[in-house]
Amino acid sequence: MALSDIAKNRRIDPLLIGIALLAAFLNIYGIWKDQFANSYYTAAVASMLQSWHNFFYASLDPGGFVTVDKPPVAFWLQTLSASLLGLHGWSVILPQALAGVGSVILVYVLVKPSFGQWAARLAALVAAGTPIAIAVSRTNNVDSLLVFVLLLASWLLFKAARTSKWIWSLAAFGVIGVGFNVKMLQAYMILPAFYLFCLIAFKAAWRRKLGILAASTAILLAVSFSWPLIVDSVPKENRPYIGSSQTNSVLELAFGYNGLSRLTGMRGPGPQGQADNGQSIDGRQNLDNGGQNFRPGQDGPPGNGAPGQTAPFNGNNPRGPMGGGGGAFNTGQPGPLRLFQSQLAGQISWLLPLALFGAGSLLLGIRRRELTDKEKETLFWLAWLLPCMGFFSVAGFFHSYYLIMLAPPIAALVGAGWAEIYGFYRDQDNWKKWFLPVGLLAGTLFEIYMLMLYQAQTGTLLTIVVGVSGIGLSLLLCLLLVKRKQLKSVAWAAILVLLVSPLYWAATPLLYGGNSTLPEAGPQLRSSANPDGMRGMNRENVNADLFAYLTKNNTGEKYLFATTDSHTAAPYIIQTGQAVMAMGGFSGSDPILTVEKLQEMIRNKEVKYFLLSSGGFGGRGSSEILQFIREKGKEIPQENWQGAGSTTGSLTLYEVTLQ
Repeated sequence: MALSDIAKNRRIDPLLIGIALLAAFLNIYGIWKDQFANSYYTAAVASMLQSWHNFFYASLDPGGFVTVDKPPVAFWLQTLSASLLGLHGWSVILPQALAGVGSVILVYVLVKPSFGQWAARLAALVAAGTPIAIAVSRTNNVDSLLVFVLLLASWLLFKAARTSKWIWSLAAFGVIGVGFNVKMLQAYMILPAFYLFCLIAFKAAWRRKLGILAASTAILLAVSFSWPLIVDSVPKENRPYIGSSQTNSVLELAFGYNGLSRLTGMRGPGPQGQADNGQSIDGRQNLDNGGQNFRPGQDGPPGNGAPGQTAPFNGNNPRGPMGGGGGAFNTGQPGPLRLFQSQLAGQISWLLPLALFGAGSLLLGIRRRELTDKEKETLFWLAWLLPCMGFFSVAGFFHSYYLIMLAPPIAALVGAGWAEIYGFYRDQDNWKKWFLPVGLLAGTLFEIYMLMLYQAQTGTLLTIVVGVSGIGLSLLLCLLLVKRKQLKSVAWAAILVLLVSPLYWAATPLLYGGNSTLPEAGPQLRSSANPDGMRGMNRENVNADLFAYLTKNNTGEKYLFATTDSHTAAPYIIQTGQAVMAMGGFSGSDPILTVEKLQEMIRNKEVKYFLLSSGGFGGRGSSEILQFIREKGKEIPQENWQGAGSTTGSLTLYEVTLQ
């Protein structure tokens, strides 16, 4: 039997296979160039490989001192990958890359039943070429996995509506609960879409609908808070400190740093909050920094310092008070047009107006009659898209790669909307036939505007090609010069013109090297890439002389040494597998230790060596800790542990024994 017959019998769409292969290429090719990926999370995987205790809590260090700032589900998958393939940058990236490909396929599966095969193909192609989705999927940041989980939940919800088997609704909300344990409240951004869809699409009486929603919500909350409540119920002395929290609580982390703080831009009150002027444990000021922001293309923490060096913030610490200005991390100024500013537009907004135009076209026939399946699903995608747009337009603290949350609804609405307006034109449906040329012209003009924002990096050739092609095709359609037999080819050529620019942007992490810490796409990567094509990660080896000295003089201490933050600790954890204590967690600002607790650990022979920077003192508690180490410790001469050409010249090694 011919391969085409097999594909037909199994209902495999050859074009979907091609789109999936394109997505796989963009997501996976070259990830082996990334040595450590985001070293903060890779260190956690290295630690989780060593014990079930570390695995369950997602401990940053093998000693189980502090966790990373996210729930563990994504890192469980990364650890599984590393256990099978070895601990490498590419092995911890692979789950996210595969999730990116899976998301493209799920978009196709979600769109096809109601909108047709061609709409599904286009939606999948748009999803495959979304710049920020590709950039994130090529790192070990967890957002790509989160989007895959949410799309899987959407598929279950659609199945519940089509089959009227409400067990699928319970499963859908349960999967969102799993998403909560990937990236906390970010998973809940799609809840407006889920609740709306349940109300308009479920074929049941209102009382039964409300009962189903109540049961589904109960499942959502039970799954969401299963891990947080278990962890918070464990005595604090029997588990790691919850990284980036102020009260050693997962729930506080979820609703504080990973919750309300994202909207307000303020970390909120706490031992290391605004009261201490936002300083971290090593005395370096937090990101507040007089209102200064990251420069475009500037790497942020974690993972952008050389191993053996303290975190190179110079005032740019993202774990402190954010000030609410909204410009931190190069995310533009808050407002209704934020997504169209140069800082964010290139990551996600190329086809955003076309998605909204398509949604409007799909909803033209809405009346008080019963909604069609197309209209119900259009409202679902809009209810996913619009609240997310609103949040990112006003939020005070987020990274540009969070915009991957907009990728599925944009892709679905572009695919479904383009198929709809193509049908209007094909059928010469009165005034609706003008939607196709008008949509193409508007989309072309918007992309010209977008390309003008980045003309310094792209030049004028791409702008001319897109402008001439798009305007020319729209004129052909306006003048009705396209024969019916040629219409489908012209319509596809037109949408492909609009896909050229985002596809180029999506390819830039592959072409020029990506940023594994703060993923982004765009031609600006060309000017900041390292020779091996990667940036934003730890590239040097650990200080071998320091490691040899510490290993030789270790007398049974649990920790090889302690330092202020994860940036110094992570390379040693990854490359040596030894327990290194980050006293202040990720950036040195977590209120984990007191002088009394540290004294107890020293007397119990858990730690005796401390690698500190020459910076000044930080907040109240952290200043006291550093003062204690410097006053009670013996400074080890650098010639004893510092080799020629070492990168740790700004650091001082202390030995504290309290004997």
